[in-house]
Formats: sequence, structure tokens, C-alpha cells
Amino acid sequence: MNVHVLGVRHHGPGSARSLRAELERLKPDVVLIEGPPEADGLVDLARDPDLRPPVALLAHVPGEPSKAAFWPFAVFSPEWQAIRYATGAGVPVRFCDLPAAHTLVASPDTPDAPAGEDGTGAGGDADAGADPTGTGDEGAWAVRVDPIGALARAAGYDDPERWWEDAVEHRGDTPFQVIAEAMAAVREGHVPDAHEARREAFMRRTVRGAVKDGFERIAVVCGAWHMPALTGAPGTGGGRAWGAGLPTAKADDALLRGLPKAKVETTWVPWTYGRLAAWSGYGAGVTSPGWYHHLFAAPDRPVERWLTEAAGVLRAEDLPVSSAHVIEAVRLARSLAVLRGRPLAGLAEVTEAARAVLCEGDDLPVELIGRRMVVGERLGHVPDATPMVPLQRHLRAEQRRLRLKPEASERDLDLDLRKPLDLERSRLLHRLRLLGVGWGRPRESTGKGTFRESWTLAWRPEFDIDLIEAGAWGTTVPAAAATRVRDLASAAASLADLTALVERCLLADLPEALPGVLDALSARAALDGDVTHLMAALPAMVRAQRYGDVRGTPAGGLSSIAEALLTRICVGLAAAAAGLDDDAARDLVGHVDAVHTAVGLLDPGETAVEDGPKARWLGALRAVSRRSDLHGLIEGRLVRILLDAGDLDTDRAERRMSRAMSAGHPPARAAAWIEGFTSGGGLLLVHDARLLGLVDGWLSGLAPEAFVDVLPLLRRAFGAFAAPERRSIGERVRGLGRGAAQGAAEADDDVDDERAAAAVRTVLAILGRA
Repeated sequence: MNVHVLGVRHHGPGSARSLRAELERLKPDVVLIEGPPEADGLVDLARDPDLRPPVALLAHVPGEPSKAAFWPFAVFSPEWQAIRYATGAGVPVRFCDLPAAHTLVASPDTPDAPAGEDGTGAGGDADAGADPTGTGDEGAWAVRVDPIGALARAAGYDDPERWWEDAVEHRGDTPFQVIAEAMAAVREGHVPDAHEARREAFMRRTVRGAVKDGFERIAVVCGAWHMPALTGAPGTGGGRAWGAGLPTAKADDALLRGLPKAKVETTWVPWTYGRLAAWSGYGAGVTSPGWYHHLFAAPDRPVERWLTEAAGVLRAEDLPVSSAHVIEAVRLARSLAVLRGRPLAGLAEVTEAARAVLCEGDDLPVELIGRRMVVGERLGHVPDATPMVPLQRHLRAEQRRLRLKPEASERDLDLDLRKPLDLERSRLLHRLRLLGVGWGRPRESTGKGTFRESWTLAWRPEFDIDLIEAGAWGTTVPAAAATRVRDLASAAASLADLTALVERCLLADLPEALPGVLDALSARAALDGDVTHLMAALPAMVRAQRYGDVRGTPAGGLSSIAEALLTRICVGLAAAAAGLDDDAARDLVGHVDAVHTAVGLLDPGETAVEDGPKARWLGALRAVSRRSDLHGLIEGRLVRILLDAGDLDTDRAERRMSRAMSAGHPPARAAAWIEGFTSGGGLLLVHDARLLGLVDGWLSGLAPEAFVDVLPLLRRAFGAFAAPERRSIGERVRGLGRGAAQGAAEADDDVDDERAAAAVRTVLAILGRA
């Protein structure tokens, strides 16, 4: 019986290449790999060519998706190469780490909680700087030895990553026996914490189980830190008597006895190099997965191939890079490696060469190379035979049907909702958002019209957890989304939440869920006496009605609810507008603007139809604007809305402004009135010299101390104007110095009637009035 313990660095390309060669030399009849034993039945899927790394083993507790852990594998991961060798050679594979059934049942604040991805993964090791206890207590784990750092310091390196690259990755012949001796020296006197001790006890139990099952040549692939705990003493793991100096089976069984246990399910899920990077939170991650992939895939002339690929990335962005640039960059990288005493140019050298030669000192192209190549945008793939919840399978089928391939990198998607395919894509993305799967993120559309929709798509590995959790709502995406909508409707905290849910329901085309939401909305609206709540709810309701038309989605009942909401708003607006302070007045003005825009969609005619929504709304605003107890901001805004709608002529608006700025009102109220009046834009003051003259006269007549008091309000009001508007107002004010009438006359003299006539005819033709 021979037990060969092969210590590796997780996600090390040199370790992966050397391990594959060592396994081919040893020809073991069983391979034990650090990982969750619950995944033993998934190993055979590695034979499927559709299982393409980066992928991860996912273990989760059914019904508790927050209790989940990932074990990621890249093509350059030694564990993945061990799996590929074993499945290709017909050799059984067993995972030998502490079962996820034990690690996932522990809460994150206990010593048995696993360390790794987002604080839940159980893949982290000391050689990656993970918190072995999972407690987050710096004092509890800072004393844990970093073996790579210790060996690097002993070799005279101040950078552990650089030492590992020089000593292992760039060699391609990882000396497993030497690593075992080095780790034994580093761990001398080390006392493992409870979680680490149990992990290593279970590894030894798995080895004993393989021996008991009659296997003669046993290969154990584990993190290099664990080698001394599995070999006992230096030299005992290379084929000689195994177990000398190790704890007894009885001691290990006692250590593992009584551990809490949960039911766990496992599967393969796609992973990304971005999530594999150390900054993503995975304890055993690497900062440059794209570079490591390159070292593994291109052992021959890696520097030349890397810089050539970097030149291709820059050329794809229309940046001028020639073959001469690549040749000079290679020479510079080699020279830097020689100066620094490195056996091969590493990532630091090729990056500096690319910056100096390919990018000519510009950091932006260097960042592009880093994003595309150093980290990489690769997304793995799992075959259809992989265990999945029905919801995951349905989504995969929908992705194929709609030709929406999940990708790790962000990409923009512009949809034309008049096209059936784009409409179906939009509905799928909206349904997934209802389920908490943010694959698509809406962004402002670059096109015109309500039939345009724009998204940014980026697939993340954690979405598989979200899908597993959402599987409780249904077996298909539409069914699960509809059930989720009903639950959200019953738990909605406000009327605005319900109207927003109606809109989302229509966007996702869930007509079966809409009646329940509308019933809840009607019941809530009938009991809600706060007019601001009704005003906050109306815009989403009106938008939902429009989407029902644009998307062809049945939206029956929306119009009557919107009409009822508007009627109650019109009745209660006067009481809601009285006696407000500055903040409440500003909040109400925002609601008034939103409702005014919604009424325009509800009744899009140019003139208000008698007894129509627009006529009732303008009548309510007219009645409220006459009140004497209004806040200046509210009154000014209502007057401007009525003026723009044609309900108030310029003469009456001028009188209202003159009265608001009379000496009988405090300057602060007058300033607030002007702010409300001008919040619709400054062009009115440009074209109406009388209104501008009123504002100018009022400002000129203010006492110095009063002017200082109202200056912040005026600055906020006029600062919101576009730069051309402010410039035109300044020119008009300068003309007022020569007299308003003279300035108006000069403005009229600037107009060429003959040239303007052609433009007038064109505008009239566009409006259909020619």
C-alpha cells in the first residue's frame, strides 16, 4: 500500500502541470481530492466536454439558500487536472475534505463556520491568506502562519506571489517532496484551531477508508499546508509507511463525533475569472486568473504570446500597435527579468513592458489589458446533465430559445418591443428581476419612443443561488414570477409599492397575477387618506396603462383605477397644500409635477376635454393656486403650470407675479415663488420682457441684507437653467438697462421676417396646420 500526498497551491498553473505529470507517472488506482465528499457523484460529469471551466461545485442547504458554499475550479487548478486525469484513466475519485453537511450547518460566527467565498465557501487555505476560523476576529487568525510568505522571506523575497512564481510556476516541475519538507518546517509547533483540526482529521479518515477498501496506490491532492497533517513526518508521504506520527483513527473519530449535520445538495455551476480573483472575496483566489490561465495554456514562449495577445486587444480598440512594438516589448520584459534576477519575466515585467512600449505610457490601455487579460472575462459552462432545479432548466431553455447567451462581461442590449423576439427577451429579463435575478439591469434608452428598451447584461455565479431560492415559487420562470408577484402584493408596504408592482407585472407580461395586484391596490387606495400617497401612486399606474398598449398586454381595470385616484387627488389637493414648511412644500411640488406629467399621458390631447382628466386636474390646480395660505414655492409652480397649459394668460400671470413680489410679502417668500415659477425652465423669461422686468425690478429694490438672505434660493432656481438659457437671460437683462421697450424693439429688429417665414411654414406643416 502506497499513499502519495501531493501538496499543491490552489489555482497554481505550475502545480497543475506538475501534478498531472506526477499522476501519470504514479498511475494511482484512486485519487483523493480536497473538496466536499457530497460531490463524489458529480465527478463523472467532468468527462462531458460541455463541462468547461471555470466552474464551481456548489453545496447548499435546501430551503436555506444563504447557507451555501462554492469550490471553484479553473483549467489551471491542480484539483481540476486531477479530476480530468482520473476520469480519463477510469480511476475513481473521492473528495476528502470535511463534508459540507457539517460546515454549512454552522453559523458564520462560530469556529466551525467555513472560510471562503463571501464568508460561506469552504475552500480557503492558509496559503491563500484566508481566515481559517471564519470568525472575522483578527486576533484569532492573525497568528496563523502564511507558509508562502514565510518561505518567501527565507528566500530573500518581500513579495510572496513573486517568490511562488519564480520557485514553482515558472519552473513547471513542482518538487512535491521539497514542498512537503518546507511545509513541515513552517508548521513546526503549529497548533490547528478546531475547524482546521476537524478538516485534517476527516482527510485522514478518508485515506484510511481508501486503504480499507483495498486500494494499493493512493494519491492525495490537497493544499500544501495540509501535507504535514497527512504524512506525519517528512518523507513518509512518498510511498513509504503511511501514518507514522499521525493521530490514531480513534483520536480522529473522537474529534469528529457529534458534529451538527444538515441535509445538503450539490451541483456544478458556471464560474467566472472575475469571481476567482482574490478581490472578489474568495479566500483561495488569485489576483490574476487570466495570466495564470495563459501560463498553463502556453508553456512555450509565454511572454511572446502574452504580449502578442495584448497587442491584439489594443488593435481591437483601434489603437495603433505594430509588430515592432511587440518585439521591443518582449525585449524589455526579458531585460527587466534579468535585472531583477528572475528566471522568467512575470506579470509585473510584461505589464511594465506593455505600458512603456505598447501603450506608450498611457494607463488607460493598461487597464484595458488588465481587465481583458490579467483578470479575464471567461465564463464557464455546465452540461444539461448537471443536477438543477426545474427553474434553472427552464431558464437555460429560454436562453437558448431567445438567443440570449449568458456572459461574464457586461454588454449592452437594445430592444425594439415591436419585434416579437425582442419583446420576449424583455419579458424574460423583467420576470427574472421580479425573482431577484439581476442578470439584466435597465438603463436609459438611446432611442426615441416607448417601444425602445435598453439593458446591460452580465451573468454572475451567485445567480444560480438566487434561482435555487426562487425555485420555491414555481418550476418555470413565468409561473415563479407570477407567484412572487402575489406574495409581493400581499406584503406591499405602501400604495406606491403596489402601483409600481402593477407596472412591473405588465412589463413582465404576467396577466394571471395582475387581478390580485389590482384588487389589493383598490382596497389600499380606498383606505388611504393621504393625498401624497395617492399622488405617488398615480404616475406608475398611468405608465402601466401605456405599457399595456405598447406591449399588447391586457391592462383592463387600470383606467378606472387611475381615474379614481385622480379624482381623489383633485378633491384632497387643497387641504394637502395648506400650512407646509419648506421641505414639505418641495416634496409636494415634486408630486404635483409627476401627476401633471401622468395626466398628460392619461389625456394626451392638446386642449383639455370638458370633464376629462386634464380639465379636472387643471381646475383643481386653479382653485388651489388662489389660496392665500400657500407656500410661495407651491403657488409659483402652480401658476407656471397653468400658464404653460394655456389656462392662465400672460397678463394674469404677470399680475400674480407682481402681487407675489410686492412689499407686503417677505423677500424669502417672494424668492420661493420665483423658484417655483421658474422651475419649468428659463426660456419664458427670455421671451417675455415684462416678466423678466418684474423679477429684475424686485431684485434691484431689495435691501442688501434681504438680498443676502434670498441669494441661496435664487442661486438654486437660476442655477438649474441650462447655460444657453442663463446667457440669454443675461443679455435680456442688459437690454433692460436701456429700457424694456427699447430692448424689446431691438430684439424685434434682429428678426428677418422673410427668412423666418420659411421656418414658420415648415413648423406649421409638421404640426399639420399648413
